[in-house]
Amino acid sequence: MRLCKLLGYGVTVCLVIFIGSARAQSDPPTGVFPPVIREFTPSLDPTGLVLTYNPDAPTVTATHPFFESLGTNGRACATCHEPRSAWGVSTASIQERFAQSSGTDPIFRPIDGATCPSDDVSTLEAKQTAYNLLLTKGLIRIFLPLPATTDFKIKVDDPYGCTTLHTNPPVVSVYRRPLPAANLVFLLNSVSDCQGRTSPPSSPPPGCTPLSIMWDGREPSLQSQAIDATNGHAQASTPLTDDEISAIVAFETNIFDAQAVDFQAGYLAEEGATGGPVALSKQEFFEGINDVLTPGAFSPIIFTDYKAWEDLLSTDELSPAQASIARGEIVFNAQTFTISGVNGLNLFATDPLGGNPIVGTCGTCHDSPNVGNHSLKLPIDIGVPDAAPPALDISGLPLFTVTCTGTGTYKGAPPKGYQFQVTDLGKATISGHCADVGKVKGPILRGLAARAPYFQNGSAATLTDVVNFYNQRFNIGLNAQQTQDLVNFLNTL
Repeated sequence: MRLCKLLGYGVTVCLVIFIGSARAQSDPPTGVFPPVIREFTPSLDPTGLVLTYNPDAPTVTATHPFFESLGTNGRACATCHEPRSAWGVSTASIQERFAQSSGTDPIFRPIDGATCPSDDVSTLEAKQTAYNLLLTKGLIRIFLPLPATTDFKIKVDDPYGCTTLHTNPPVVSVYRRPLPAANLVFLLNSVSDCQGRTSPPSSPPPGCTPLSIMWDGREPSLQSQAIDATNGHAQASTPLTDDEISAIVAFETNIFDAQAVDFQAGYLAEEGATGGPVALSKQEFFEGINDVLTPGAFSPIIFTDYKAWEDLLSTDELSPAQASIARGEIVFNAQTFTISGVNGLNLFATDPLGGNPIVGTCGTCHDSPNVGNHSLKLPIDIGVPDAAPPALDISGLPLFTVTCTGTGTYKGAPPKGYQFQVTDLGKATISGHCADVGKVKGPILRGLAARAPYFQNGSAATLTDVVNFYNQRFNIGLNAQQTQDLVNFLNTL
């Protein structure tokens, strides 16, 4: 039986490789965009196959607004949200596109693909320098005017000179990873209320108020995000129509993406496991479904895709790879450690838990069942943007020294003179509050294998780097086997 499964798995991989090779030869170098998003769209990634499930198939084609250039610089939504990168973008795909196009692919636009719009892009060598952060860390420049009133002062060490603090208002340039455009229904209040529903561009349907869409939470709805992304990143000269906005939002909230095949473990929905996007599409979700801060409402058992494999660990019915994945799921759900000094959780007395350390698990900050984002809005700073985070690479990023002035009336304001040193101001660029420096949302943990690097600033090149960061930041004490098991598990999400 196992031999038959492995043979079938091998045939599937060969077929996908053939289709992918044919596509790569025939498509222009602007990303791999299938002409039709069918019910299932498989793509190879470094550890197996990532699969998109599109219940609306076959109505989504290349003429859909998500795939059409609706601005003036050749970009579409899909330019930075590729199916092969789990509807995000990976450095592997970016580097391939640069090599194929000599830097003319639409993702390479000085407005935000370069470290600064004024960068020299006249030669191939100049482009490699200008687009260095995009090529090496998958980062897009985000330029944000600061609010008129802030309770902090900023100094910046910016190697690119693209943050202009002397202007009115000051404009801060930070560099962030594009978030995936799949599984977005899990940012809405209720899967059952929101699936398949459309709305005017001004507001989502009742019951569909979103959680944070962007890293810093600056967009109030998916509709506004579609408008702003087209106006800004695609440099649109005319507004999107209501129909275009509705079509983009409907598509984003009705596609599901997850790893479906692992090269070592095989199909991720066999032997009772429930990996892949179809099971994910049936996952119950509502705002606060498993909130760690709601007394009596939290379970640390976040992921159950491989519960059946966990039950078989004491038998000989699992391959070594399947057993490792099952052990990794247990580590995610059950390994306890002390969480302290997290801005937005327990750094200051005004944080939800005061300044008190707590014993938690991975699910403390990733509590949505089988999804992994936080089920309520909880922007926090776990240390990723810090000046010297453990196990992470922040080279090439600007460094902001932020000093709290104590002049604001915000109840959570840190004391006057408190300083942060960060590569990204996070939510503070939107709120103007010193207490929000470095805070960002926790992303959905799906399609991870296809969209390296990780964290908002691309500072973790691999999932091993991610796990090592957590292991050192919170003194978890994972040994080499536990680290590898957790990485193997994360690669199957």
